[in-house]
Amino acid sequence: MKINKIYQGDCIEVMEKELEKNSVELIYADPPYSLSGKSLNLKNNKTGGAFYKMNEDWDTWKQEDYLFFTEKWISQAKELLKNNGSLYISCTQHNISEIISVAKKLNIKLNNILTWYKTNSMPNITKRTFTHSTEFVCWFVKGSNWQFNYDKIKLFNPNKTKDGKDKQLRDFLDFMELPIVQGKERIKTETGRAIHPTQKPEKLLELIILASSNEKDLILDPFFGTGTTGFVAQKMNRNWIGIEKNFTYFEIAKKRLDKNVNN
Repeated sequence: MKINKIYQGDCIEVMEKELEKNSVELIYADPPYSLSGKSLNLKNNKTGGAFYKMNEDWDTWKQEDYLFFTEKWISQAKELLKNNGSLYISCTQHNISEIISVAKKLNIKLNNILTWYKTNSMPNITKRTFTHSTEFVCWFVKGSNWQFNYDKIKLFNPNKTKDGKDKQLRDFLDFMELPIVQGKERIKTETGRAIHPTQKPEKLLELIILASSNEKDLILDPFFGTGTTGFVAQKMNRNWIGIEKNFTYFEIAKKRLDKNVNN
């Protein structure tokens, strides 16, 4: 098993054949949400489109296939975690039920559901639903002695008490106000359009990595995308492994991580 490396291939196969069991302290996963097939064409949008309506081959599933896939990859992830390891999974209301039901079946404890409120979310164009302005991160743990760096993430909270002291966690760290990735942080094509439709904010990964790992720990991202987990892990002095099936994303992530090391 090689660390600080991106494996190009199917995450289930790589986790089963290439990686060592009980070797990882923290897994962050941003799996397909099974939302595609409902296109929304916004010509002037540069952030990849509305997260709840996409047309991506990798995000197109039949319900029974998606449930089978979800159980397979979470099962493999559990095998790789150490007995006090943490598994964080990004999701929306569209797939949170599958993720939680599979985790219960596999006897993985749900500790928290974090809410990410997107301060610059897409407007409600259809006027037929409430605005889709939140995503969730489910935090699961394996075993009973999980890592949780309470004092460090308390410092991470930008909000303070009236007298300037560090504040309890509920007002930011359970309910996080972060914009959708934009500006220099967004990985874009030459035309200025986002390369990946669901690129996650670095600040979100900083919180997760700070909360549930220590320096030199090993972090795995089985849906590596453009490499944000590895990028942040490097800056925070953690080891990492990424798995990405899409060759375009794999190449972009590799260049991003190589540049990060050289800088």
